[in-house]
Amino acid sequence: MPRFHQRALFRNTLRLILCAGLAIAPAANASAPSQPVAGPVRALHLTVELLPLHDSIQPGGNTLIGLHFTLDKGWHVYWINAGDSGEPPTIKWTLPAGITAGAMQFPAPRRLPLGPLMDFGYEDEVLFPITLSADSTLKAPSAAPLAAHVNWLVCREVCIPGKADLALPLQVAAQQGPPDPTRQALFDRFRSLLPQPLPSSAKAVFGTTPSGFALALTGHSATSAQFFPLDDSQIVNAAPQPVQGVDGGIQISLKKDVNFRTPLAQLNGVLLLGDGTAYEIHAAPGPLPAAVAGASSAGFLKLARFIGLAFLGGVILNLMPCVFPVLFIKGLSLVEASRHPHSHVRAHGLVYTLGILVSFWAVVALLLGLRAGGRQLGWGFQFQSPGFVAVMALLLFFLGLSLAGMFEIGLTVTNTGSSLASRHGYAGSFFTGVLAMVVATPCTAPFMGAAIGFALAQNAAVALAVFTALALGLATPYLLLTFHPVWMRHLPRPGAWMEVLKQATSVFIFGTVIWLVWLFASSAGVDALTALLAAFLLLGIAGWILGRWPARRVPSVFAAAVIVLAVATPLYALWQFPVTDSGTARAATGSSQAGWEPYSRAAIEQYRAQGRPVFVDFTARWCLSCQVNERAVLNRADVRRRLHDSGIVLVRADWTKHDEAIASALSELGRSGVPTYVFYVPGQPAITLPEVLTPGIVFGALDQLQNRPKEKQEARLKQDSQP
Repeated sequence: MPRFHQRALFRNTLRLILCAGLAIAPAANASAPSQPVAGPVRALHLTVELLPLHDSIQPGGNTLIGLHFTLDKGWHVYWINAGDSGEPPTIKWTLPAGITAGAMQFPAPRRLPLGPLMDFGYEDEVLFPITLSADSTLKAPSAAPLAAHVNWLVCREVCIPGKADLALPLQVAAQQGPPDPTRQALFDRFRSLLPQPLPSSAKAVFGTTPSGFALALTGHSATSAQFFPLDDSQIVNAAPQPVQGVDGGIQISLKKDVNFRTPLAQLNGVLLLGDGTAYEIHAAPGPLPAAVAGASSAGFLKLARFIGLAFLGGVILNLMPCVFPVLFIKGLSLVEASRHPHSHVRAHGLVYTLGILVSFWAVVALLLGLRAGGRQLGWGFQFQSPGFVAVMALLLFFLGLSLAGMFEIGLTVTNTGSSLASRHGYAGSFFTGVLAMVVATPCTAPFMGAAIGFALAQNAAVALAVFTALALGLATPYLLLTFHPVWMRHLPRPGAWMEVLKQATSVFIFGTVIWLVWLFASSAGVDALTALLAAFLLLGIAGWILGRWPARRVPSVFAAAVIVLAVATPLYALWQFPVTDSGTARAATGSSQAGWEPYSRAAIEQYRAQGRPVFVDFTARWCLSCQVNERAVLNRADVRRRLHDSGIVLVRADWTKHDEAIASALSELGRSGVPTYVFYVPGQPAITLPEVLTPGIVFGALDQLQNRPKEKQEARLKQDSQP
C-alpha cells in the first residue's frame, strides 16, 4: 500500500476512534457536575471556566467573556481546524432575554506533532474570547445569569473527551466598572494572538507547484511564517513549510494532500509570522512574485557561511572540556606512533577521521528521520535518554579501568612494531573517532548553535554538508599532525613516562563518569541508580578477569558475559522502574528559589503583553557549556543584580528531558540545541546571545535594550518635528 494511502487510512481510523470516544463521553466524565457551576471546574487533565472581562454589562453595550482552559503539562486542546485528528472545543449557550453571544474566537495555534501526523492546538493555557451584547431595552440594575454547555477533546498520547456545564452571574449595570488588572492582562495576551485582517499594504496570493501550492505574502517585512489551513484535507499538515525570500516579501511552499483533487479557488488560513503576529488570509490564485535577484548566489553564500561556521565550531570543540579525555588518549597514541612509518601514522589519522564522520552521519540521519516523523529533536538529544547516559557511563568506566592498568584493550607502551598497522589498531582508531563525537555532544562550541539550527531546518543534503563540516573541524587538528611529520618531531620520545601519563588520564575518564552518574541520578530515580552502581561492580569483576588471565579464551568469554550483564542491568531497571521527574522537579524548584521561573510559553506572552522584557536561558543538566555559563556568568552577583535592576523576568527552559514546547521554541529561534540565550522584548525582535557568555556580553545586551526605547522616542520626536 502506498505511503500516502497508509497515512490517510491512519488519519481516518484515528478520527473514527475519536468519534467513538465522543459517543461515550458521559462515561469518561461521570464525575463532571450536571448543574451549571460558577467558577473553575476541574476535569481530566484540565481546568475550565468562564471568565468575564467586566463583572457587568451596560444596556446597549458589549463586553468580553473568555472560555479559559488551563491544561496539565503535555496535554492540549484543539484549534478550529484540529489538523490530522481531534476536534475543537464547542460551547452552547443558555442566555437570558436581551443578551446575545457572538462566535468563539480562536487565537493562533501551534503545530503539535503526533507520529507521522500534525495537529493544531494549544498547550499550557488558552482563552477563547467571546463578545456579549446587551439589548438597549434591558433595565439596570438587574441580573443576567449565563449558562453554557462546553465540550472538548483533550489529548496527549491518548485523547479524552470532556464536558462541563458552566455558569456566570453577570449583572446589567448603568455604569461598567474597570476590569481587574490581572484579568485584563490575560485577555490582552490572548487577544493579541487573534488573527487580524491583512494590512491594506500587504497582499497574499497562491499558485500551484509540482508538489502542491506556493503562498506568497508581499508588502510586508516578514522573514519567516507558518501557515495553518482553515479548510481540511487540502495540504499535508505534517510536511515542512520552507520559506524563501521573493520580491517584496516571502513565499511558503505547501505540499498538497494526495486525496485533494478539486481545483482550488481560494486558499484560506492563518499566517503566523515569526514575531508572533497572526493574519487571517483568503488568498486568491495569482502570479507569484519573482525570486529576489541574486537569490541563488545569495543562497550559496549563506550555505558556505554556515558550512564555514560549522567547521570553525568543530575545531573549537577540541578545546571544550567534553573532548579532553579523548584528546589525552589520542595524544598518547600519537606519541607512541611517532617512531613508526609515516604512512601508518597517516592511515590511522584517516581512520580516526572516518570514525568521526561516520558517527556524525549516523546522528544526522537519525535526527532527520525522527524530525520527519514529527519529533522536535536537536544537538545532544541522545543525552535526554537515561539509557544512553547509563551505557556511556559504563563504557567510559570500562575504558578508565583499562587506562588505570587493570587490563589492556589496545593502547600499550610495550606493544611496538606492527601493531599500529594491524587490524586491531585500525579498529581502535575508528572507535576513538566515534567516542570523540559522542563525548563532544554535551558541549556546544561558539558558532555551532547557528550552524546546526540552520542545517536541521534545511533539506537532507544541506544538513549532511553542514554536519560533515562540523565533523571535519573536530578531526582536523589530529589529522594535520599525522600528515606533517615535521610537527611530530617536536613530540617527546616514547618511554616509561607514557605509562604513568596513561594511568593519570584515567582520572579524567573517571571524572567524566562521575558527571554522567550525576546526570543519570537526576532523572532516573534511586532504583535505576542502584542498578547502575551494581553494573560498575560487574565491570570491575570483568576487568579483573581480563587482567588476571589475559588472552585466555574461557576467561575472556566469561568476562564478555559479565560485561553484557552489566550493560543490561541498568537498562532493565529503567524498564522495570519507569523514569521519574524528581530530578527535573528538584532542578525547577532550585531555579525558582534562585529567581528563575520554569519555562512556559503562555507566561512569556503574558509578560510581553504587560510590557516586561524576558530573558530565557535554554539549558540542560547534561550540557557542560550551559553549566559553565551559569556558574561563571549568570550566577555572578553583579550580573544577577543588573538583570534584577533592569526589570528583566528570568525564565529557565530546562531541556534535560525532552520537551516539545522547548524544542518548538528553539526551532522558531533557528536553533536546535542548548545553550541558547534570548531576550524577548515587547514589540521588538528577540535578541539572541552567543553560546559562550561573558559578563560583558550580557551587559551589552542590557544596554541595547535600554537604548531601544530612547531611539524610538527620538525617532518619533524627529518625525513629529518635520512639517
